[in-house]
Amino acid sequence: MRGQRNRLGGEEEENEINLTPMLDVVFIMLIFFIVTATFIKEAGIEVSRPLASTADEQGDASILVAISPSDEIWIDKRPVEPSAVPGVIKRLHVENPKGSLVIQADQESTNDKLVIVMEAAKDAGIANVAISTDDE
Repeated sequence: MRGQRNRLGGEEEENEINLTPMLDVVFIMLIFFIVTATFIKEAGIEVSRPLASTADEQGDASILVAISPSDEIWIDKRPVEPSAVPGVIKRLHVENPKGSLVIQADQESTNDKLVIVMEAAKDAGIANVAISTDDE
């Protein structure tokens, strides 16, 4: 009897499936997808963009600027004082010289903050500046 038990126990161990290689492959695939994923850039606040019927689709922007309804300027998810906008935009443009700038101005914001951001982009030498809108 005792010999049969050892023999049966040995067969059970041989029939077990080794999951270690499958887990290795799953973790390698997970790392691959995390590394190759593209992340969406956000300005940091939700903006109600104005409507436009002649809007064109733009490529990825390297600099995203949002102007809130209360005229706060947000760059890289942080509020920025109007006097500091030119320096921040110049720094971001130096990091990515071929990148473009997209301004997400709220419908309720005033044009003076929009002009401050556009002048800062011009002074930084950014040629491709776009204003984000929603389709009508």
